[in-house]
Amino acid sequence: MSTGASVVFLLVIGTRLFLPLAIPRWPLPALIACLIVDGIDQSVFQWFGYDPPGYQSYDKAMDVWYLAIAYLATLRNWQSLPAYRVGQFLYFYRLVGVMIFELTHVRALLLVFANTFEYFFIAYEAWRTRWSPLRLLMKGWVLTAAAIWIFIKLPQEYWIHVAQLDLTDELKANWWLGPLIVVGILALLAVFWFVVKPRLPAPDWGWRFRADPLPEEMDTAAEQAAWRADNSRVRSAATFEKVVLTGLITVIFSQTLPGVKASNLELFIGVTFVVVANSAIWLAVQRRGRSIESMTLGFIVRTLINIGIVIVAEILLGPGPDVNGGATLFYLMMISVLTLMHDRWSPVLGWRQVEASRAAAAAD
Repeated sequence: MSTGASVVFLLVIGTRLFLPLAIPRWPLPALIACLIVDGIDQSVFQWFGYDPPGYQSYDKAMDVWYLAIAYLATLRNWQSLPAYRVGQFLYFYRLVGVMIFELTHVRALLLVFANTFEYFFIAYEAWRTRWSPLRLLMKGWVLTAAAIWIFIKLPQEYWIHVAQLDLTDELKANWWLGPLIVVGILALLAVFWFVVKPRLPAPDWGWRFRADPLPEEMDTAAEQAAWRADNSRVRSAATFEKVVLTGLITVIFSQTLPGVKASNLELFIGVTFVVVANSAIWLAVQRRGRSIESMTLGFIVRTLINIGIVIVAEILLGPGPDVNGGATLFYLMMISVLTLMHDRWSPVLGWRQVEASRAAAAAD
């Protein structure tokens, strides 16, 4: 690989790693930017005359990464609890499907486990730009997800992953396909303009692309840590979710990154140990009234603690999963990012759930 090709490859991978970190604060623009980068990365390589070997595997891993950040952003930002529950199901349904696909390479699985969460996230955030998400009840969000799954994702997933068709090749082979696509787009725009738009309610506010402010009671790290210290345990649904989230993502990444000789089960067990130990340490710290406001500093401290957990475990228990040093560090940094976001924002979700329960009880 030439120096120029190496630079281009690192720039693309770096963009796909760091751009998703903007999703929690700029949900819709940042996610659309991730989609655009995902769509043009291969073209960028072609412009420079470079075809990275095995990039399809890296591409899938980067997709998993930015969708994980998007899911964690819902804990922080989504005021509609019904929308959150639908999104949570869609996200983990897809994550399990991707893991099974990576282990079996049965392409039809990507049709069964269609990536509806991504477009559902876009639909929620697009609605929030002008209207309150609290306007829609569970039925509305379920119908939204169903419409996305049936009319958008199933055809898209079939085209890409089952039929394995390329749009450029199909346009060259079938002269009528281009005009048909244009007519279809114009028809959709006409339906929106003449059918959907007149039925939309009056906007609740001007355009909002930045995430809404956190509730005043939960807008600092100290308040989030205090809520977690009072309401959480190591043995909890939150810890289980972190284990599943980080464990499945690590297994998916292990199928693409070099330097991993451990079995998937060994890797998952190792991640579980790190996440549970991490949860116990941070919960003990938070119960002593300690917190770190800076996300960057929190990430650095958490990564160092996770490295320490691995070193101590290897001293006391012997060597863990067979993963080289570089891959181990990458996994620990990834786990640190995901668990930091989860620990910071799951209390916000928990607070909203408690407030919703109190409101419902008061209404009764």
